[in-house]
Amino acid sequence: MSRRAQFLEVLGIPTEWLPREPRAGQAQPDAAAQPAAVPAAEPPAAVMTAPAAAAAAVDYPEALPDAAVAQPAADEQVAPEPVPAGPGAADVQGEREAAIATMDWPALDAAVAGCTACGLCRTRTNTVFGVGARQAEWMLVGEAPGENEDLQGEPFVGQAGKLLDNMLGALGLARGRNVFIANVLKCRPPGNRNPEPEEVAQCEPFLRRQIALVRPRVIVVLGRFAAQSLLRTTTPIGKLRGTVHVYEGIPVVVTYHPAYLLRTLTDKARAWEDLCLAREVHDRAGAGA
Repeated sequence: MSRRAQFLEVLGIPTEWLPREPRAGQAQPDAAAQPAAVPAAEPPAAVMTAPAAAAAAVDYPEALPDAAVAQPAADEQVAPEPVPAGPGAADVQGEREAAIATMDWPALDAAVAGCTACGLCRTRTNTVFGVGARQAEWMLVGEAPGENEDLQGEPFVGQAGKLLDNMLGALGLARGRNVFIANVLKCRPPGNRNPEPEEVAQCEPFLRRQIALVRPRVIVVLGRFAAQSLLRTTTPIGKLRGTVHVYEGIPVVVTYHPAYLLRTLTDKARAWEDLCLAREVHDRAGAGA
């Protein structure tokens, strides 16, 4: 047995490490460029310590069998610390909705005025709570405040508001007497853009509570976005019109937004048909009360 083989046997390495065969197409190493092997001195077997043997074994990693690689014992592995479970976003939103569902008018008004549940609170001038009789038989729901509404804190002002007042007057209604007017959102989206789903989700509990407090006989929804948000649908407004829907047990009639009617005069006749349908629904609900 050669001296090198004896040295490997002392280290518990039965097989001597050999260079790998070069892969196909790989250049052969230049033998002249390789350093000459220097025979290792044979240390006394009795003096070889465990740390020294381990250090020597590192020079021949491919000769070590799999069992020689130290693995931590199963009972030595430290399990990660459990993360305390906190209230999830769904739980927080559920608690918020439950609290809003118990509010009276003053508490609800204050909650809307101080709401910071979404980013619209950072760009609004005023919240737009709603206006009108709080025990009205008619309730109108629009999309969101515009620029004028944001400045005045009241829904449907400006030219669209004047048109709406004229439409209500034709039915014998007035915003300060026998109708309550509100929006899906209480804050103006910047640039009058469409509301985001998260904004609607945060604001809807306010509208739901307003409807529960007013308890109207009929709800008239103004515009595509308000209709789709309230009824939770993606059906176009043209197909939602002419049909009586239901929200929280209350009949709902869908019609066009007054701002749209200012741009599309030909649809005013259709809007009047919708209001006549709402009047029929209101009268039937009154007869059955």
